Amino acid sequence: MRIAGELKKLGVAISATSVSNVLRAHGLSPAPRRSGPTWEQFIRAQARGILATDFFSVDTVFGSTLYVLFVIEVDSRVVHLLGVTKHPVDAWVTQVARNFVSALEEEGRRFRFLVRDRDTKFTRSFDAVFSSAGIEVLKTPVRSPKANAYAERFVRTARSECLDLVLIVGRRHLERVVREFVSHYDTARPHRGLNLATPIARVPEQGARGGTLRRNDVLGGIIHEYEWAA
Repeated sequence: MRIAGELKKLGVAISATSVSNVLRAHGLSPAPRRSGPTWEQFIRAQARGILATDFFSVDTVFGSTLYVLFVIEVDSRVVHLLGVTKHPVDAWVTQVARNFVSALEEEGRRFRFLVRDRDTKFTRSFDAVFSSAGIEVLKTPVRSPKANAYAERFVRTARSECLDLVLIVGRRHLERVVREFVSHYDTARPHRGLNLATPIARVPEQGARGGTLRRNDVLGGIIHEYEWAA
């Protein structure tokens, strides 16, 4: 059809069937149908400019529920903790979004997309903050957690390696625990998706290799980090 249309612009009237017959006679196959890249292909191709965000909840020992909001950079896997709250209302999510976007602008960093699910805690004003910085908000399809796989995978890691092993007593306690885990995740935890590198590269001290190996306990010994002693 496309070839027939191009010929029509040149004043040559021919049907799509005739075009097909000519192509077949010369051993040429029609061009494949292209419906655009899959979601996975899109994410991989644009990874350097994509952020993903999500909430996850944590129950305290006193029965209250707290909500953690974070952003992960898809390409580097660097995680940013936006905040912890008991009431994720519009004013709160908007303010922490402003704080994050402001920090990006101060560092001169630019992203094109923000992937999020359709949780109602993400409000219009939250999206507007990112839009004002030139970041397009992409909503995942309904009931499709795999469409936000990078954020979902971080939540699973945070639970299995940290939060499932700690009794949380309140908001400040949870924020301190998550911040410490995020610091470990960004700077010291080898990542399979990065060929066992860390999201933020840690440069070993010159001349330290081969000396005494030192173990640093994180979160009271739940997690261990290792480095050469200076």
